[in-house]
Amino acid sequence: MTPPEQVLVPGGRDVRASLDAGSAAVGTDAERAGADGGDDGRTDAGNVGDAGDATDGSAGAGRIVVACPPHPRMGGSRSDSRLVAASDVLGERGIDCLRVDYGDWDEGRGEQRDVGNALAWAGERYDAVGLFGFSFGATMALCVAAGRDDLSGTSALAPDRGREGADAVVALSGIECPVQVLHGARDDTADWEPIVERARESGHTVEALPADHFFVGQQQKVAERVGTFFERAFG
Repeated sequence: MTPPEQVLVPGGRDVRASLDAGSAAVGTDAERAGADGGDDGRTDAGNVGDAGDATDGSAGAGRIVVACPPHPRMGGSRSDSRLVAASDVLGERGIDCLRVDYGDWDEGRGEQRDVGNALAWAGERYDAVGLFGFSFGATMALCVAAGRDDLSGTSALAPDRGREGADAVVALSGIECPVQVLHGARDDTADWEPIVERARESGHTVEALPADHFFVGQQQKVAERVGTFFERAFG
């Protein structure tokens, strides 16, 4: 398995990410990253803006999903097993995945900016971009997706409603792309009921799985559902 390329997402908040290349991805690692990495493999953020002009056009090809981790103050990171499982399944289907970490904790505000900056990075390099998140990351994904017209689909795994300024229920009304909401029927951690209700009212895809908030023993099943959703969303 090819190791992920390490990416420094522009935006001034020291947001690191891992780019997992899909098995049928178009272009080289350097083209997808937008610049040659240094000795440590990290992309030079100063070169990011030149990525589109620095290639022969293949950097804009392909499909990618930006994956948002759970709460950073509760151990959430881009190495979360649910994000990795989803990325593996996406890769098998020829879809790249950018697993991001957030910058310094900012009560959800800076974290939304981090996700938006990651989407901008991806949008400069790929024809189609999707957004996925787990738990706190699912809340961030739904909030950031609202009002955008550049996403092919958004998948939220075990989302929590959030809070003022990051209310996923309010955000759902403003999302134009297809949305998938997956939740554990035994989840007593997240406040998911209002999200599920609004998603159903909006005609989005909702599925309950016989699991708790963490989907212990069911991560592969969840990942397959996420992969199928994005395959259909990308068309």
